[in-house]
Amino acid sequence: MANSARAKEAYGLVEELQEYFVSKLNDVSHALGEDKACEAVEWLRDEGRHGGGVRYETRDSTIFNRGSVNISQVHYDDDESKKLSSATAISTIIHPENPHAPSMHMHISWTQMRDGSGYWRLMGDLNPSLKNDVFKRDFDMALEKVTDALYDEGVAQAERYFYIPVLGRTRGVSHFYLEGYNTGDFESDIAFARKFGKAVIDAYIGITLQALQYYRTFTAEEKAAQLDYHTLYLFQVLTLDRGTTSGLLVHDQNDVGIMGSIPAHVNRPLLYSWLEKMPKPQDRLLLSLIEALPEGDRVLVDERVKKRLANAVREHYKKFPEAISMQASGKIIPPTVDNHK
Repeated sequence: MANSARAKEAYGLVEELQEYFVSKLNDVSHALGEDKACEAVEWLRDEGRHGGGVRYETRDSTIFNRGSVNISQVHYDDDESKKLSSATAISTIIHPENPHAPSMHMHISWTQMRDGSGYWRLMGDLNPSLKNDVFKRDFDMALEKVTDALYDEGVAQAERYFYIPVLGRTRGVSHFYLEGYNTGDFESDIAFARKFGKAVIDAYIGITLQALQYYRTFTAEEKAAQLDYHTLYLFQVLTLDRGTTSGLLVHDQNDVGIMGSIPAHVNRPLLYSWLEKMPKPQDRLLLSLIEALPEGDRVLVDERVKKRLANAVREHYKKFPEAISMQASGKIIPPTVDNHK
């Protein structure tokens, strides 16, 4: 791992949050599902010379459509020419199988530059397939309580970041995002990151348990609505999400992990129907993504398809590097890819 004391402390934080969340997900599987624990998958950057990470993938298909809790630390301790010293993160997405249980995304990361300066990114967002005002209220209240005076700024950044211009809507219904957060007191900031992560996890687990216990059955129409929402999720992540795009452009050694947020199935015709709405050259990106999917209506996104999608994103930005400016942003646009050069 990285040599920096702050990077080590940040990695300890994301490990702690990963263990905490995975244990909660396993508890849900034990109580309401097939009692199948999440499984660890490790990856290495340049055979470990520049770090790596581990993700826990959900295995209980009765509870989870797709779920992954990823932590990583990439560093350049052996290369002082890099602008970046290290990047440490936890990034997780959970898509339940029951359409009444909302999806959730959380990201917490510490980026440290060569001169010792650094900043945090903190995200937490609720992404339901079916409208449920109670679940939205519960998640909003948890975010507001833990972020306090930062709540309005975080919501404003998230409204910008998760907005999908061509569809005129945000990806989820409750979201918070702080980009470039640093008060100058590292210990205070890491304590806030820990508190934020646990609050998001606790709120989501509570909502999931409510949904699975109250809505024990669902209709074909509700599953169809979930499929359409999962399609929108893929669309936003692969055409707008700056974090996903940057990760794919920096290296190709963790494509499956970076694409861990993609649901198991999507509606290919629905994706195609949005093609005419796309500005140039992003219409070509969406067409490449569609062509990377299998033929059919409800199509499976397995590991082989994830790799094709990842390559489609990389090839597009090689041809149209200026299109990076069309990616989502909150308050600032971080030079993530340039930092690795």
